[in-house]
Amino acid sequence: MHKRILYVGTAAVALLAACQATKSTTTTPQAAVETLGTTPVPAQEFAYVYRKNNSTAPEYGTRPSVTEYLDLYTNFKLKVIEAEQRGLDTTQAFKRELDGYKQQLAQPYLTEKSVTDQLVREAYERMSKEVNASHILIRLSPDATPTDTLAAYQKATALRQRVSSGENFEQIARETSEDPSARENGGRLGYFTAMQMVYPFESAAFKTPVGQISQPVRTRFGYHIIKVNDIRPAQGEIKVAHLMIRATPGMPKADSVTAKKKIDELYNRLTQRKENWDKLVAQFSEDAGSAANSGELPPFGTGRMIPSFEEVAFKLQTPGQISTPVQTPYGWHVIKLLEKQPVPTFEAMEPTLKSKVAKDSRSELNKAAFLKRVRTENQFTESQAGKDYAFAKADTALVSGRFKYTVPAAPAAPTGKASKKAEGDAQTLFTIKGKPYTVADFLAYEQQNQRPRTGAEPRFVAQQLYEQYVDQSLTDFEKNNLENKYEDYRMLVKEYRDGILLFQLMDEKVWSKAIEDTVGLQKYFTENQSKYQWDNRVQGTVISAATPALLAQAKQQLQTGRYAVPRLAPLPVGFLPNTDKLNKGSRINLDRLAGIMQADTALTVTLVGRAKKGEPAGVARRRAAATAAYLTSKGVPARHIVQTAQAKPSTDNTLTQTITSTSPAALEEQLNAQNPLSVQITQKAFAKGDNKVVDELMGRGPGSYDVQKDGRYYTVIIDKTLPAGPKTLAEARGLATSDYQNYLEKEWIGQLRAKYPVKINQAEVDKLVTK
Repeated sequence: MHKRILYVGTAAVALLAACQATKSTTTTPQAAVETLGTTPVPAQEFAYVYRKNNSTAPEYGTRPSVTEYLDLYTNFKLKVIEAEQRGLDTTQAFKRELDGYKQQLAQPYLTEKSVTDQLVREAYERMSKEVNASHILIRLSPDATPTDTLAAYQKATALRQRVSSGENFEQIARETSEDPSARENGGRLGYFTAMQMVYPFESAAFKTPVGQISQPVRTRFGYHIIKVNDIRPAQGEIKVAHLMIRATPGMPKADSVTAKKKIDELYNRLTQRKENWDKLVAQFSEDAGSAANSGELPPFGTGRMIPSFEEVAFKLQTPGQISTPVQTPYGWHVIKLLEKQPVPTFEAMEPTLKSKVAKDSRSELNKAAFLKRVRTENQFTESQAGKDYAFAKADTALVSGRFKYTVPAAPAAPTGKASKKAEGDAQTLFTIKGKPYTVADFLAYEQQNQRPRTGAEPRFVAQQLYEQYVDQSLTDFEKNNLENKYEDYRMLVKEYRDGILLFQLMDEKVWSKAIEDTVGLQKYFTENQSKYQWDNRVQGTVISAATPALLAQAKQQLQTGRYAVPRLAPLPVGFLPNTDKLNKGSRINLDRLAGIMQADTALTVTLVGRAKKGEPAGVARRRAAATAAYLTSKGVPARHIVQTAQAKPSTDNTLTQTITSTSPAALEEQLNAQNPLSVQITQKAFAKGDNKVVDELMGRGPGSYDVQKDGRYYTVIIDKTLPAGPKTLAEARGLATSDYQNYLEKEWIGQLRAKYPVKINQAEVDKLVTK
């Protein structure tokens, strides 16, 4: 019988699918599947949750399945009722958390799924091609006035007429385009594919035949005239590595010549002398970001690299092929092809494309379709008189962003001017499903959302703000009515609400309590000691190695019992001349060492005092002693410090240190410097099932055993056998704590069932039994 988790985690708006198709909910009285105390549990609610979490199970609809799930759901609801009785659903923290989840859960219901699906499919189909285009830009802000918009459009149309009549496109782009790069590139954009340009530009480019000029296209940047130079099949993505020698455009000529000589020499060593790529990249490449990784770069497609680099890279045909040197603004490159990757399947790209479409400029189409739908569904109606009255309030203050609106006071007499103003401001501007939105509401919105719009007409600014206000009002209205409109959304919000309540109470009554109640845990463990027993075990060491040579090396070094730790190379420790007094920098370095040694009690430091020629006799020994004293003052145990002195004079007065460890992990670290899987060393008491090699030797006595298994080489050293017997609480703490949590929850549920008696409505339960 499958058991399902009944309280929500941090999951998943992704559970929602085709949410707009869900039937609207009704408000008719519901029968109860059970009553908990005085609280009824609606049969419809239980049926929905049971169906959602069990419908794919083979036993769905059987009496045992329904009965078991009702029992689980009853326990869940009892905890929620208790949380409500304690007022946990009234706290500000709870309300903030739930509101955050509601905002996330609402998003799939505030879009048009069919439009999204069309845009995703269109984007994928366009990704099979790459367009090479040039453009001329006439800049225009997104909220430009009608006068400015017309002027920009007429200018773009005139330029299109010139290039359509045979004038050179690149020349006109250099002279007239308001894209700054056009001065250099004549408006050429190179090759691009879907999702790389703003959507209106992309659409026009993909729809314009090769060699043709588009009509003026409006984007958020202004009006574009687009010339399509070529269309080719998509090249997919490639992965390359490169070796780079820096050479920037402004560098001295001599340095530029030297850079070119270097790259030519490296190219010859790679192609003529067949020298190792990785070695040359590590030694000579001046791209610090990739040199340590053999020059490897992330995969890229068309339009995502410097054009000169991209062009050469895509011409490479077979993995391992190396290009001749190519220059970019960053320097000279030799490129090596690693892998060619075709355009992935639609199924592989669909999740990524959906995410991109939601953020891309094409999402405006989705928003427009959504607003069109909710206008119709919610019977949006406008009052022209209200609009005219509101727009008449617009003046130059609104244009400059300084409009102020004061809600009119209630009139003293019904015939006064204030009364007329109040009537005007109170009149309806529009309604959404019968709910009126007044002029006063809009004027307050204007004041809050205004900004300077130099040169605009007041009525035009008012019209733009009005459209924003309508869109926001429609969206807010829809969002506030989702629970009434969609059962899926209402039930999911309820799951999150109950889950948040339950988490807080479960933590208090079960999870944290089991960890913090050490007395209760010990009592439970003692009373249930028979559940926590060891079988026969062996105490020993297992060495696993990739080769016999590594195994022999590990066995030999393991016998020493102390291992160097190269990564903890100590920082210098120096002294004032002719003394054993530490200099300031040395104290900082020793503080760092002390912190490391306190964190790892397996470490030991050996201090070797040194003295320069001519310094007092015995100063080397005193320096070691002074350093040891400083470390012990910082909490390092004296038993982890070894002192000695160098007999011969030194070239300086620093003290040398060597850090060793008694942990086999340090030996592992040494032996695995080249390959992290070369050697593994484990020292512990092994129970049956802990290690498959030890399992085969479990019946043997103490000794050393060599085994070859599954391509690995093992030495198993059994020190002693350990008889079966009880575990200590420390040894069984994880399992015991989990069991104690289950015990606490069971006890708590019993208390809740006594506090809120459960009465089952068997007739409603029987309706869910279909098998």
